[in-house]
Amino acid sequence: PPNGSDRRPIIAGACYNAVPPMPVPWRIAGDFVLSCNCDVFCPCVLSLGKARPSAGVCYSWWALRIIEGHAGATPLGGLNVVLLLEVPGPMEQGGWRLGLYIDERATPPAVEALIEILTGRAGGPIGWFSMVIEQVLGTKQVPISIETDGRGWRATIPRILDGAVEPIPGTSADGLVRIVNSPSSNRAIVGKSSSREARICSERSLVTGRNRT
Repeated sequence: PPNGSDRRPIIAGACYNAVPPMPVPWRIAGDFVLSCNCDVFCPCVLSLGKARPSAGVCYSWWALRIIEGHAGATPLGGLNVVLLLEVPGPMEQGGWRLGLYIDERATPPAVEALIEILTGRAGGPIGWFSMVIEQVLGTKQVPISIETDGRGWRATIPRILDGAVEPIPGTSADGLVRIVNSPSSNRAIVGKSSSREARICSERSLVTGRNRT
C-alpha cells in the first residue's frame, strides 16, 4: 500500500536443496510494484495469464521491496529485487525471458535463495514460474532503489531502469482504484506510469509501462 501500512505476506513456500532433500521454508512480505506495456489494466491479473497482452508481446518490470523475509535461516528482509520480463504472448503459454537484478547488499546465501524463489525453483505459490520461464538472461547484483514518490512509487537501477507509477484517482475514501477478490491479487492498486527505457542484462528492450498491480 502507498502508506506502507497493513502489509501482508506476498508469497511463501518451501525450497529444496539437492543435499539433503529437506524443504527449506521461505517467506517474503513487503511491497510489490508492476508496470507493463498494456493499454489499461494488466489483463493477466484477471485472466490468470490467459489473456493476450494489448500489444501482443508483454514488456514489464516488477519491483519487490522486501520488508520481512527469510529462506531457512537466511534473512531476506530489507532487500530490493527487480525483474525485467519479455513475454511473447499470454503469460500462461510461457516463453518468458527474464533479467533478474538483486540488491547489491544481499549476501551470497541471500542471492542464491532469491534466485531459487523468483525463478520458481523453490516451489511454493510461484513455483509455476519454473514452467513458464524459457530463458534467464542473467542475474546481477546492483544498487536498487524502490521508494514511495508522493502517492506513487519509483524503482531505479542506475543505467538500467527508471520506472515511476502513479495511482489512478478513484472515488473511494482513500482515492485509490483497487482490484479486490481476484484469484491472483486481492489488494491490487491500479495506476499509470510513463514510458521508461530498460536494459535487460546485455539486451536492450523498450519497456512502456502503464499499469501497477
